Amino acid sequence: MPIALNPVAPESSQLDAADAITLLPPRAALFDRISERAVSTDRAPATLVLIGLLRRDTGWPMPGSQLDQIAAMFSRSVRGDDWLARSGPAEFAFLLNGLSPDAEIAAHRLVDAVANEGVPGLTAAAGIAGLSPEAPAGEVHRRATLCLTAARSVGGGQVIRYSGTRR
Repeated sequence: MPIALNPVAPESSQLDAADAITLLPPRAALFDRISERAVSTDRAPATLVLIGLLRRDTGWPMPGSQLDQIAAMFSRSVRGDDWLARSGPAEFAFLLNGLSPDAEIAAHRLVDAVANEGVPGLTAAAGIAGLSPEAPAGEVHRRATLCLTAARSVGGGQVIRYSGTRR
């Protein structure tokens, strides 16, 4: 139920077009991009790489200047046909063209780049999940998040790739 009788301003998806700190597309745009890209993965594979930042200190939220520094470094690292978004408070998402094993190599490079960026006490871990026409965007993101959570629990520098379920 709306509070005002008439909306003050027209609702616009442009308000969610970019993260306020990093100026990267937000999670909602990521899910849209995964859905669009998954349709053609039988012809041209693609992979979601989630990079999660880890701090060695108090665990307080990272200052915006440091997030911006990491986002700028990631932006310089993206190939022309790949895509970068902000996925969470301390998470970045890369939608990479290619198979998961190739994305694993890229993820190791990105995780190493975070450690070498010069932010004291900052490391990163990564989770990887391949796209497929059968898996909705939320499921692909869940798989990558599951791997990222496992990698974070082991520690900085870890990269874990989703390899499916075992029955």
